[in-house]
Amino acid sequence: MSQRSYNELWANTQADLSQLLEEEMPEEPPKPEKDRVVFFQLLATRYVRYIQIFRRLEKVYDQLVHPQKRRVIRAILEPVMGRILELKNEMVENEFSEYHYMDDILHDLKLLPEHLDIPIPHYFMSEQSKEYQEQKSMLSEIFKTVVIESPAVEVSQKMSREEAIKIIQMAERARQGRLRARLNEESRDMNMMQKTKEQGSANPDLAAISIQKVWRGYIQRKRTKAAREAEMIFLGMVMDPRFQMPTPAETIALANEACTRIKQAEYEEDYQKSLVAITSQLRVSEGHYLRKTMEEQIRQWFIECRELTGAFPDYPDEEEGGSTLIFAESTPEQVLEELAAKEEEETGKKGKDAKDGKDKRKDEEEDAGLKLQPSAFLADLELGCTTFVDFWQTRNESTNFNQRHEIELVKEEKRVEVEEEIRLKVDEQMRLVLEEWKQTIDKDKGGKAKAKKKGGKSGKKKKEKDLTADRTLESLCQELVQQGLLREAQPVKMEEYLGDFSYLGTTLRQNDIEPMPSLSDVRQVLSLYAVLPLGSQLVHEKAPLIKSLLLAGPAGVGKKMLVHAICQETGAFLFDLSPINTARKYPGKSGLAMMVHMVFKVARLMQPSVIWVGDAEKMFYKKVPKDEKELDPKRLKKDLPKSLKLIKAEDRVLVIGTTKAPLAADVKGFCKLFSRVLLIPRPDYGSRFILWKQLIEKHGGTITKALDLSSLAKISDGYTPGHMVHVLQNILTKSRIRQQAEEEALKGWYAKTPLGKKRIKAASGNEEPPKGGKKGKK
Repeated sequence: MSQRSYNELWANTQADLSQLLEEEMPEEPPKPEKDRVVFFQLLATRYVRYIQIFRRLEKVYDQLVHPQKRRVIRAILEPVMGRILELKNEMVENEFSEYHYMDDILHDLKLLPEHLDIPIPHYFMSEQSKEYQEQKSMLSEIFKTVVIESPAVEVSQKMSREEAIKIIQMAERARQGRLRARLNEESRDMNMMQKTKEQGSANPDLAAISIQKVWRGYIQRKRTKAAREAEMIFLGMVMDPRFQMPTPAETIALANEACTRIKQAEYEEDYQKSLVAITSQLRVSEGHYLRKTMEEQIRQWFIECRELTGAFPDYPDEEEGGSTLIFAESTPEQVLEELAAKEEEETGKKGKDAKDGKDKRKDEEEDAGLKLQPSAFLADLELGCTTFVDFWQTRNESTNFNQRHEIELVKEEKRVEVEEEIRLKVDEQMRLVLEEWKQTIDKDKGGKAKAKKKGGKSGKKKKEKDLTADRTLESLCQELVQQGLLREAQPVKMEEYLGDFSYLGTTLRQNDIEPMPSLSDVRQVLSLYAVLPLGSQLVHEKAPLIKSLLLAGPAGVGKKMLVHAICQETGAFLFDLSPINTARKYPGKSGLAMMVHMVFKVARLMQPSVIWVGDAEKMFYKKVPKDEKELDPKRLKKDLPKSLKLIKAEDRVLVIGTTKAPLAADVKGFCKLFSRVLLIPRPDYGSRFILWKQLIEKHGGTITKALDLSSLAKISDGYTPGHMVHVLQNILTKSRIRQQAEEEALKGWYAKTPLGKKRIKAASGNEEPPKGGKKGKK
């Protein structure tokens, strides 16, 4: 797509967003909804519409090269992400479930299931700060040089005699079953041969009929199969073999996207240089005039106030806006009234708050029902839409074909900053001038002017004691890496966590059957709860705060993979506080406190960060097993929740726990530490079908028509993705893949021989008649 196409897509998206904002902020507040189902439909519909806007804005932001437009888009994109999280939080509170099924809404809006996927913004990784890049390079060097001294603690489990006998019995029964099957097959073949001998020579007509039956059945099955494949391709359920490889147009489009990102970096560098140059130019050309004008206006205000009141006024504090109150289009009387009104507001605020609280409770009693909660992002969205309409909707860009930054807009933006910078300096100087005037002119009326009383002491919270105040960040990182508490995340992406959409979720819930979430639902919820807040500072600060997550599910469903994928998508650093990993490290209470302090301190300094607690059930064991008592798995049970409370909205730190045996732990402890609990089930049929296809190809196998993937997905019910990978690693070995390649090579070679060429022509129906024609019988 060209830059013009992306500009049109942006304009259309802004129109949809403006329409949605009109529905969100009507002139008259909507009445409370008493029907919970209707209210959820309202929430879910807006949620889906915001996701569509998010997907388009992310695409536009990723491919537009105009640096000023990209800033406006990002100022809208992040509040859209935050609004999606707010609606998701309200849906959870309304339905009392982390997973929601909106197949009926997709049908009404004529959308596909993949339109519900949450895209991961590309700028999460491409536009990281210089500080983050320096920390990442420092950590990479540490990983190369530091050797991890403490080996992982493994809990040895001895096999009992009963288990060993059971395994031997299973193997022996399987061997006997295979032997019986082979003997039955040989007996069946012998019976068929004996029957044929007894029948003797068959009737030629019956033999011809039998041959015709076999041949016609074969031809009909072949035609039916071809018709079915054509129908599946037409319906879009199977990819056309002609388009399995990327077409030249797709290759060119991918190359253009890469070139566009390079151009973005080039234009951004030019824009930053222009900002510095224009700011310096404005300071030189307009700075002196602005300063002189401000000083004259402020002196004139001093004189007018003295003429009105008989005394010089108090200079407005910086918290109140300083001289901005003077420069506003207001008379001296109005400025004095505003200052007095602010003081009255501060003194009578407590009584008003108490009265407002009573009125609020009264309104809530009168308006019983379900309402949308106040949003922290709608004002930002409205401001972004206004900026688009004022500056970009009707802007003539016929002379800016290359989409470079516009100098006039830079001047307008920087002129405001230069004015603010000069105003602060003028305020400092004029405060001194006012004090001199008061001392000289008002000396006989009470001496020095009374200093303005400031608010009382604000209640300060007790700061956390820094146990490592004398140590550098690099030394802390080295120690954590050496102890195995700071690890490298594995290179996996969220899109690699494969799974199909849940197509019957709404239908099952309408029949009072709670559906199990699909792997696609798990991926979507984690993108919302973990990836978006960790990737965006604004979203993390203003959206509903999620400090901790628990992923619960059987072994092999991909819990650990999801933790690593979250780190890769957001660039987060991975800390490991699993009970087995922390065993025998930093012994004693003081050592434990030091370990937790170091991990959380470095996590906050190097945010975004993920603190992973593997096998989290061990921390909350109802009864610690005998073979794990020496490891003391419950040692973090008290210290970890205390440190979690210190995480604030501005700290992009997320604690993620994983468990495969939640029944062995105390539920209250889990719920106290983890604010969100996500259940990850075994994959359903659709997810298994996708997994088998992708995993076989990933491990070097080739899927042919001889493999019935549908049957394979059906008989593997109960398998987890981990089980599937284990099966493929044992079956698709290197030697078998090499043998398969050799067989294919031999078949290709044989097709080049004369007889092989004739066979190919005969199969395609282009068989040439034999030369010389038919010879007559003698």
